[in-house]
Amino acid sequence: MSDAELTFWTRAPFVFWSFVFFVFGSVVGSFLNVCIYRMPRDLSLAKPGSQCPKCNFAIPWRLNIPIMSWLWLRGRCRQCAAPISPRYLTVELLTGLAFLASWLAFGAQTTPGVLLAVTWGAVLAGLIAATFIDFEHFIIPDQITLGGVAFGFIVSAALPALHHAGRPADSLMSSGLGILVGAGSVFAVLQLGKLLFGRLRVPLGEGESVIFTESALHLPDEVAPYDEIFFRNSDTIRLHAKRVELVDRCYKNVDVALSPKRLLIGDESFDPETVPFIKAETDELVIPREAMGFGDVKFMAAIGAFVGWQGALFSLMASAVIGAAVGVGLIAIGRRDWSARLPYGPYISLATVIWIFFREEILAAWLPLGQ
Repeated sequence: MSDAELTFWTRAPFVFWSFVFFVFGSVVGSFLNVCIYRMPRDLSLAKPGSQCPKCNFAIPWRLNIPIMSWLWLRGRCRQCAAPISPRYLTVELLTGLAFLASWLAFGAQTTPGVLLAVTWGAVLAGLIAATFIDFEHFIIPDQITLGGVAFGFIVSAALPALHHAGRPADSLMSSGLGILVGAGSVFAVLQLGKLLFGRLRVPLGEGESVIFTESALHLPDEVAPYDEIFFRNSDTIRLHAKRVELVDRCYKNVDVALSPKRLLIGDESFDPETVPFIKAETDELVIPREAMGFGDVKFMAAIGAFVGWQGALFSLMASAVIGAAVGVGLIAIGRRDWSARLPYGPYISLATVIWIFFREEILAAWLPLGQ
């Protein structure tokens, strides 16, 4: 490190850089709010600029200052007074604190120390965005998962300290193993869960019917999009129907099996894309069920790119413990039904945060002989 660089980083006190990291993190959090709203809706992140979703008022920069603007406007749009979700304030504050924590835990007033703190801050920002999107939409966009895999692998080569390595080759090896172990372990859990718990029986009352449209299964009390049911071409919805109504014909007392590529009604076979509507009266249907979504496989691959194979395994195991604890807690307060509505991604994120900040202590207890 040159004398000029050393002078630049050490001239200002440590508390100044702490403030800088918090402010920078809150600015990143403001951008995360854009990602959280637009990514699941396949909207551009660049255009249009920030605007009120209620009245489309273009928000000027002076009303778009992270944290401060929400507090100053008291959580309402300046133009139409519509409420602004507290999520915007929460994400900006969380991201600011995440970057500050990264600086305090990993930063040093040297160029490598700053880069390491910024990198871990960016990882935490990705976890925050993934968590909020998963909570609302039950998906984690590929921009975060696959983008995280690529970014983690590239950064590992440029910043070996990320994996506590001395050479780029060793760091790349750790990142690559993390990607493989992260994705492979979750994929194995997904397949095992499919084998053991891959079917959900849904009983129906007397006279109740189910409707199959082009995009979703309509049950008496909910609508289930096919992309939340079918994760592979072999996944199949099965039922025995007292009566089946199509647009141009009817059947009575037949078995029905619907998969992404094939529809069987009795002995007849159809291409599902040619049958836009089915109404079936039945006592019960069997729906394929996943322990996790395939998005969690990609998410763990992205996490493994940054934390290595040990961090990936810990995050998977710890997330299961966290999920179980949440489930028991919800049962204890009489909210068992909530557990089925919670995605798994936030548990993985929380477990990863624990690993990031307590890696050495976990390794000391888990692998006393070292890495």
